[in-house]
Amino acid sequence: MRPTPTCLFIAVLALAGVGPASAANDTTQFNVTITITSVCDIHTVAPTNVNFGSVASTATNVDQQGQLTINCTPGTAYTIGLDNGQNGTDVNSRKMASGANLVPYQLYRAAARGAADVWGSTAGVGGNVLAGSGTGAAVNVPVYGRTPSANFPTGTYNDVVTATVTY
Repeated sequence: MRPTPTCLFIAVLALAGVGPASAANDTTQFNVTITITSVCDIHTVAPTNVNFGSVASTATNVDQQGQLTINCTPGTAYTIGLDNGQNGTDVNSRKMASGANLVPYQLYRAAARGAADVWGSTAGVGGNVLAGSGTGAAVNVPVYGRTPSANFPTGTYNDVVTATVTY
């Protein structure tokens, strides 16, 4: 019997010391990491002023609204506090000034503008700051204002209030 070409090929490879090819491999592992820190931004979008506009001196309970915009890391707890302004000694004595003349006003966390809604800078128990939790997107936060009376000398009155986010 005569050998087949396949048998001859295998016999030649065996004599030559060449075997069928076999693959080898080795593995390792590595970590991929990131550390994300919390951040809250209250100044990327400029605030909208609380502008009571032009009103007659007989006007009472003049209401207007401004707006802050806050953007915090998702899940980050924050509070926003408003200071007394440049002319107030505490949150209950905020005043707009025109020279020596002062017009009282108040800022609130809620549209109802109730006594419990007064917006200040005290955190913790009995605090009067606005609390929230970050969403990762810019969130508009209204600032409600009221001046109880415009019965003051004519003029343009103003005050500057600083908003602070704590997280």
